[in-house]
Amino acid sequence: MSYLLSHAGSFRRFLWKFRLQLGILLSSAAIVLWLSTPAQAVQVQITPSSPQLGDTLSVIVQGEAATAPTVTFQQKTYPTFAVGNNRYRALLATTPLDRPGRLTIQVKAGDAVQNLAVQLRNRSFPTQSIWVSGGGSDGTNAEFDRVDAFKAIVSPQKYWNGAFVRPNQGEITSVYGVRRYYNGEFAQDYYHRGVDYAAPTGDPIVAPAAGRVALVGRESEGFRLHGNTIGIDHGQGVTSIFIHLSRIDVKEGDVVQAGQRIGALGATGSATGPNLHWGLNVHGESVDPVPWRYTGFE
Repeated sequence: MSYLLSHAGSFRRFLWKFRLQLGILLSSAAIVLWLSTPAQAVQVQITPSSPQLGDTLSVIVQGEAATAPTVTFQQKTYPTFAVGNNRYRALLATTPLDRPGRLTIQVKAGDAVQNLAVQLRNRSFPTQSIWVSGGGSDGTNAEFDRVDAFKAIVSPQKYWNGAFVRPNQGEITSVYGVRRYYNGEFAQDYYHRGVDYAAPTGDPIVAPAAGRVALVGRESEGFRLHGNTIGIDHGQGVTSIFIHLSRIDVKEGDVVQAGQRIGALGATGSATGPNLHWGLNVHGESVDPVPWRYTGFE
């Protein structure tokens, strides 16, 4: 959906009434509000226009502001990055743990500040029931610290271009967002943070998009839960993580291209058999990779 922001306070009442009339119309259509004033005007486009849990939101701001706009979403302020022609883009994550309903996105461009409403749709995720005894498989503090630091990377360069490619050709055995019951009790804070592919040990794994290898972790060095791990920084807060690998063919600092082989599928760490877990993160939150594979983001 698209909006036009302006300093003009005299138009706010008109704008509010107009939004109420348009709020229920064609959720898939773009909405453009034009304020014809001599003040600085900023156009904002939010896609998808009808997001569901797990989607990545793209917020594109176009205008003549002297500094890069900022976007605030769920009490967190996100940077925007230039995408050309006085346009800036921020990426926002939603997850299965979010509450569906009305979301507020605040855009600040120069002196223009506007709160924009987006309706986040609910989504039905598969569930699994798992019965465990004992403490299960625990990771190490060092392992979690390194993975958390990797997911927090927000580098200014954008490496990816277009839709992501499939990192492995094996059968998909678990999709994004699966919720779990442990010993009959629903795990409120758990959802499957990626996609699992099953294939024989040694099956090739490729980079889904260009990026810089920012994390290499090995089971022999304390990655007990993740096993052999590769993390790729795709730039601007977007990262991919690959775990349970049998072999690692890259090193930290390498720049890889989409489709380039980076390692091989395995069963290291806490794995019930040979598989690849691919997790895609936006500003540290695990999002559904499917829109990135089939639609892509600018």
